[in-house]
Amino acid sequence: MSETAIQTIQRDSTISFPMLGNFSIDPPSYFTVFGMDIYLYGVMIGLGFVLGMLYCARRAHRFGIKEDDVYDLMIWLIPLSILGARLYYVAFRLDYYIAHPDELLAIWNGGLAIYGGIIMGVIVVYCVCRWKKIPVAAFLDLVVFGLLIGQILGRWGNFFNREAFGGITDVFCRMGLTAPDGTTIYVHPTFLYESLWNLGVLIFLIVLERKDKRKYDGQFFALYLLLYGLGRAWIEGLRTDSLYIGSSGIRVSQALSAVLIICSAVYLFIQSRRPHEGNALFVNRAASGDCAEIENQTELEKEK
Repeated sequence: MSETAIQTIQRDSTISFPMLGNFSIDPPSYFTVFGMDIYLYGVMIGLGFVLGMLYCARRAHRFGIKEDDVYDLMIWLIPLSILGARLYYVAFRLDYYIAHPDELLAIWNGGLAIYGGIIMGVIVVYCVCRWKKIPVAAFLDLVVFGLLIGQILGRWGNFFNREAFGGITDVFCRMGLTAPDGTTIYVHPTFLYESLWNLGVLIFLIVLERKDKRKYDGQFFALYLLLYGLGRAWIEGLRTDSLYIGSSGIRVSQALSAVLIICSAVYLFIQSRRPHEGNALFVNRAASGDCAEIENQTELEKEK
């Protein structure tokens, strides 16, 4: 069956999993409250943002950051990251959206590219850190926990939309999509693969953080880019709805993942060859009062 046929069959399909005794479910993509349609795709993304923010606020002190700084960041980060994710997606499907301008804002139907959200998110973190006088790397190390929580839950929005799945397969963990006419195809549930991969990365980073294995600011962000990039590069190759670089046949997410894997691996290797004392972490400098002295010196220099 062609990719076009796969995409045609996906909407309003009953979902089943043979590995669960052919358990099937027909979840709605939206529900209505007071005459307003609430799309579960957006609900899952929103829930991911909220839980991610709460986790970051709770662990902020471990990174030398105040809870209020986390909430201030989220005011800007949430809407702008969604905007960045949408702009990234639209940029690589520009011909389609030029022909269908009425769908530009229809994010409830899908069409948010996580890498676009990450790029915009880093820009927002940089700006907020400049304003708050907080090292960008320290804040990014904290933010990756919220980002992973958001990604884990956000992928289940793809489940309700019957999207972000892979090609036809007979692997044991395949997902069945049965159309109203009774036609069934079995595909890779790549949304599930990525959700579980991100859960593994999240648990790994939580264990490292709780065991005080973070040696320098930026370490966890680099680890996130490396580990997420590895998983995304593999999973993207299974998908049927990838964005491509023009007509080159190169998947955008795989190309970007490769760049991030190489850059983060080189960075982590270089840092592993350097000695890192306790004061390499912003949280330790903040606790010792060094940050206050640095801030005072900066203010004096501005006055001069």
